[in-house]
Amino acid sequence: MTGEVSFFELGVKDPAPAREFYGELFGWKMELAPSGHGFHIDSGNIPGGLHGGDDGSGPYLFFKVDDIEAAAKRVRELGGEAEFTEHSGPGPAGTFAFCRDNQGSSFGLHQPPA
Repeated sequence: MTGEVSFFELGVKDPAPAREFYGELFGWKMELAPSGHGFHIDSGNIPGGLHGGDDGSGPYLFFKVDDIEAAAKRVRELGGEAEFTEHSGPGPAGTFAFCRDNQGSSFGLHQPPA
């Protein structure tokens, strides 16, 4: 488990105008996600994603782990929550777990693809 930021996700109301906004602002390149419901972001450094239906949400940071099942178990042992959803993977970007720490703050775990 290394703990560095390895992926970020932006939740927005509508991904099409957000793609244009962030692309113009930062020069990010974006490709349609395989699900067709958002975009993969090539920021030139940390990879990311952009999805719709999250009006007003903030950026979501995912921290790199070597073994996502073990890391999720450890989150729970320390009093936090870890959840896998249908969007968790595994997929081309890896596997994700959506978490809350022992005080309710949101973060994520990310196991990059092999």
